[in-house]
Amino acid sequence: MLDDITVDESVLALRPDFAVLVMTAHGLDNGPTDDRSRGWLSAASDLLSAEGEEEREARAAKIEAWREAYRLFGAKPSRTRPSVDALTRRLPLPEINQAVDAYNSISVKHALPIGGEDLDRYDGPARLVRAAGDEASEESLGTPDAGEVIWRDDTGVTCRRWNWRQVARTRLTEETVNALFILERLEPMTLEELKTAGEELADLLAELSPGVRVASRLLSGGK
Repeated sequence: MLDDITVDESVLALRPDFAVLVMTAHGLDNGPTDDRSRGWLSAASDLLSAEGEEEREARAAKIEAWREAYRLFGAKPSRTRPSVDALTRRLPLPEINQAVDAYNSISVKHALPIGGEDLDRYDGPARLVRAAGDEASEESLGTPDAGEVIWRDDTGVTCRRWNWRQVARTRLTEETVNALFILERLEPMTLEELKTAGEELADLLAELSPGVRVASRLLSGGK
């Protein structure tokens, strides 16, 4: 699965600094939010509240990079916000399920867009492309605009506007056993921080599911 994931050259033409760390987790034992995952969310919220001016400026720069990327393909980031922008405005952080709580806490900690997908609900490999405008989507999300950056599989859209909102079809649920996590980076975030975030997420998944098998692959520069 990881070897088949691709980022189209047309996306890299928009933002040559884009990189994505894709991670698979097989053998998850997911479940409803519990005290442990609630603690992860609380710690991430507390981190935001305790930030000094320098940390706030660094976080704002990372989020602004995504807002600028949205404008490049015609989206209005004040109307459809990048996922990390929307998430950091929701305090206290929402409780979804243990696996989602895990990646949301890492997303907020690093000001990094992260998506979680149910691998068993995928049809073919994930790929990041510029939309033709006729891709199958869910009614609640609407059809993507031509040129919009989307994640998709063989069936159609899995996430609109780069990382704005994912479809229900591939969403992580309490029944998810095999998952795909998508960690997306733009400068000024470094590749080293991206890798660190991935390692931290893998550690949380291992806490949830001691037998989980995690693999990862970094895609950047069209590779």
